[in-house]
Amino acid sequence: MRRFEDKVAFVTGAAHGIGRATVLRLAAEGAAVGAGDVDAGGAASVVTEVVQAGGSAVALDCDITDTGSVEAAVAATVAQYGRLDVLANVAGHNLGGLEGAEPTEEQWGRQYDFTFTGAVRCIRASLPHLVESRGSAVLVGSISAEIALGTPPYAAAKAALANLVRNLASDHGPKGVRFNVVAPATVATDRFIGNEALLEELKVIYPLGRVGKAEDVAAAIAFLASDDASWITGITLPVEGGLTSATGHLLNLL
Repeated sequence: MRRFEDKVAFVTGAAHGIGRATVLRLAAEGAAVGAGDVDAGGAASVVTEVVQAGGSAVALDCDITDTGSVEAAVAATVAQYGRLDVLANVAGHNLGGLEGAEPTEEQWGRQYDFTFTGAVRCIRASLPHLVESRGSAVLVGSISAEIALGTPPYAAAKAALANLVRNLASDHGPKGVRFNVVAPATVATDRFIGNEALLEELKVIYPLGRVGKAEDVAAAIAFLASDDASWITGITLPVEGGLTSATGHLLNLL
């Protein structure tokens, strides 16, 4: 299945985890990919993997907290491939250090800038090209935006993404551009290296009996970005192993 033949995608957070899996998934389905990340070595590594598999990708320096960096990365993707059809904004994580303590104003600001305004920078840089191609943007949110899970600054910033895409979907749908969010729960990414025991403990709370894989989220991103979802816009798609439906399951564990 090559749903992205002759299409071009720009992926942030491309060096690791969900971003890396998204680059590989889109490239496997035919997309040429601009792989943006602050980790130049990681971005180069995923590009090498794409090229060795017969695909096309270019590694780009992209810091989503820097407007100039984002604009340059998007421009470089378009210069390399001549168009842009898909924005997959994956970059972003819980800056942490807030559990059990009242977040400071500075911590609220850093998390919001990184998670929400970073996505806005990517959308602003990509939107003229997406309008031209009648393309699609998929942002990575979090199930923390739907339930009381995670630190308040992270959860609130991710919740803001869901409202953002609803408004953007309404505003830009008439131009043919779609905006959606995927909301993962626990995903086994690099941040759990050395803490695999925690992943084993968390498996029990999920009705499907496991935590997520980066590839699970990449598959959801590819679906929402593809023409298979051509009549879907403004939604948040939970990718969470049944966690938000797990009341009965959790009661049975008591």
